[in-house]
Amino acid sequence: MMRESAPLQPFLLFAMISLVSLTAACGGGRFNDPPGVATASVAPTQNPLVAQYTLTTALGCPGQVMVEFGPDTSYGRSTAWYPATAASQTTTILVAGMRASTMYHMRAQAQAQCAGTTNTFATDDAIFTTGPLPSLPLPTLTVTRPNPSTDSPENPGIELIDILTPGTPAYFTDRDAHPIWYYDVGQGNYPYTFKSLPNGHVILSITLPGFDSILREVDLAGNTIQEMDISVLGQKMQAAGFDFAPTAYHHDLLPLANGHVIVLTYFAQDFTDLPGYPGTTAVIGDALIDLDQNWNPVWAWNSFDHQDSVFNVNRHLNGLPDWTHSNAIVYTPVDGNLLLSMRHQSWVFKIDYNNGTGAGDILWKLGYQGNFALTQNGVPTEDPGLWFSFQHFPSLISQTGAQTNMAVWDNGDFRVLDNNDTKCGAPPLFPGCYSRATVLNLDESTMSADLAWSNQPGYYGVWGGSINQLTNGNVEFDANALAPPPTPNLASEVQEVTQASTPQIVWKMDLTSSTQNLYRAYRVPSLYPGVTWQY
Repeated sequence: MMRESAPLQPFLLFAMISLVSLTAACGGGRFNDPPGVATASVAPTQNPLVAQYTLTTALGCPGQVMVEFGPDTSYGRSTAWYPATAASQTTTILVAGMRASTMYHMRAQAQAQCAGTTNTFATDDAIFTTGPLPSLPLPTLTVTRPNPSTDSPENPGIELIDILTPGTPAYFTDRDAHPIWYYDVGQGNYPYTFKSLPNGHVILSITLPGFDSILREVDLAGNTIQEMDISVLGQKMQAAGFDFAPTAYHHDLLPLANGHVIVLTYFAQDFTDLPGYPGTTAVIGDALIDLDQNWNPVWAWNSFDHQDSVFNVNRHLNGLPDWTHSNAIVYTPVDGNLLLSMRHQSWVFKIDYNNGTGAGDILWKLGYQGNFALTQNGVPTEDPGLWFSFQHFPSLISQTGAQTNMAVWDNGDFRVLDNNDTKCGAPPLFPGCYSRATVLNLDESTMSADLAWSNQPGYYGVWGGSINQLTNGNVEFDANALAPPPTPNLASEVQEVTQASTPQIVWKMDLTSSTQNLYRAYRVPSLYPGVTWQY
């Protein structure tokens, strides 16, 4: 995050660094004599894990600045780069990604781009000690590395931890499960979902008591940049001429590269005397709403407007009123459309978004009884049990023309086991139910879906979960709400495994709790856009 310098509050720690090291000159007295970093200082913020680094530069040529930091003077982590002008400029950078109550070294780097030459300046090393974590209900997380491998080492990055227990903060950990950033969403509230934005901020969908909800953007220090209650979005929808009002943000949101955010919301519509539901039923469906950079609605889609002979309120795999229960949104860059995971339909839909100009038509449905023929490693199959069921978190691996490679976390609830429509069992033991990590190759030209890889870890995760193929080719997944738990109070287990016919567990994180679950837990490169942390 970068912003103009402002007067600092009184701080426990304040280190003023004089201009120290000039690695190269940049034009001498043409602009500044000498060019470089004039002053630098580091101070705490309201978040005890985040420092505020302020530096004044006069580079002589346009350039950029960043801060590197770590437990010693080899540093190892850095912020993003931020633009700097040739003339005198003061830049404030929020430095995040540090453990609590730990001493860190940090210094600023500046680069000046002068006539095809990059000249580099650096400050002296400064010491910053993070504060203790506040009293928050953080769970017990345990990391092990059962099969460390030099051929397939664990993927770089940090872990995003999303827990839906009221009072639990949104937070990230390093790969040893130490919290390195958090945001306190308030007593009684929980972060339904949160993600990093292209500008380095964090956006959160926060659920409040009574199922009220709020969308909020914060910087890394926890300062609110903007927020919008669901009722305000409803007013904006009405003013813009849309014909429905959302009742709550839920499950997912999708930041886009153009600064828009697509939010997933609930809303209800009354139906009378549906089969098996006499009288009036307020059926709960889903909506997608595209918000522009000012969070004004500019495009919308809702499930009720796109029913057909197959997809309609009479197809409810988990009963009514919760008809669709969507849980994830994915952008497909080749065609500018959206994928929407509907858990209570056991389908992933492709929706005509067309970068905000689409009509919202359902282009296809992926899953059992959908529009794709299933193969397994290229061999056609009619086995319904190979399809995902009550899935979570489809994630895009690649897309080229009509070919899409994607991962899906297959929870397995109500899995259809055979062509007689036999389904796996009921709680508390759920006989025959199991969960899987899956990778599918879709060909839209032939409408075929190939189950290219799957891993059945031996657990059944009733709800929640996430999956990604990592940059090293391994797959990371979150098996959540284990039923029954394989060991006492093992609520969730996150695994990074090799993508092989016999997967090896490279890295594993367990959550032990009787009250908390990992709705989502997955690897991200760092807290900063365009930056990957190796440790």
